[in-house]
Amino acid sequence: MYTNLKRITDFAVKDFSRNKGISIAAIFVLMVTIMLVTSMFFFQGMVSYLASQIQDKIDMTAYFQAGTTEQDILDVKDQLLKQSLSIKNIDYVSKDQALASFNERHKSDSVLTQALQEVGSNPFLPSLNITTNGDPLQYAQIATTLQNSDFNSLIDHVDFSQKKDIIEKVYSITSKVNLFGLILGIILVLLAILVVYNTIKLAIENSREEINTMKIVGASDWFVRGPFLIQGVIYGFIAFIICFFASGMSAYLISSQMAVVLPGFNMFSFFLENWWIFIIIQLGFGVGVGVISSFIVVKKKLDV
Repeated sequence: MYTNLKRITDFAVKDFSRNKGISIAAIFVLMVTIMLVTSMFFFQGMVSYLASQIQDKIDMTAYFQAGTTEQDILDVKDQLLKQSLSIKNIDYVSKDQALASFNERHKSDSVLTQALQEVGSNPFLPSLNITTNGDPLQYAQIATTLQNSDFNSLIDHVDFSQKKDIIEKVYSITSKVNLFGLILGIILVLLAILVVYNTIKLAIENSREEINTMKIVGASDWFVRGPFLIQGVIYGFIAFIICFFASGMSAYLISSQMAVVLPGFNMFSFFLENWWIFIIIQLGFGVGVGVISSFIVVKKKLDV
């Protein structure tokens, strides 16, 4: 067992060294493929960040009766968090906070400022700003809970009906962007696999005499496959090492430019936070495609 494994490994290393040009070509194609898959993961990260930023700006507000105490409103908040697991965040906004926020937003509008002064008192109601994961159905369920609950008498109104169309449009757009990214990624990966397969096929074609010789002397199918499977591992591992460091370096260099296009998203931080996912994707894809392609090509040769 050990002797056969050593022979297979030696043959794989010698064949890899002897066909340097083809080996380098196979590694290069795998690198391009891995970087393509990696870029799709970066793209998905940016899309997810953008979607979360948009969804965080979409909320539903429950306004309470003017005489409702702060403690009662906070009790409603606690009950909602217990009843609705889909709630992402709930912010309590007092009458004074609502007035201060309004004044800050419209401080340059003298007409609104004067109209507010003529009212003479604070016209705003205390409220809870509710944010979910963006699904319109989740907002609808929370609105129904508020209207049919024991604390319904405390609520003046809920603005879900006014924001329903906006919430649905935002959710539809983000869902379509995610779906587009997924479909595009699958198409590009399939094309990349096809290119890698043909490149490794070319590398193995160069060793057809060795394959025929081993078949003639009675070598088992696995003994014939072994060296080429190991070469597939070598191709994939070398491509992974180069691509992992290239990904980190690229993310570091592009981060400042990307921050201008997408403020708040740091590509290098995203890489550091998900380094283990990058290793799994790059190593798994590189070695996996290399081995599977080698296995299929050699199997066809053995079947001939």
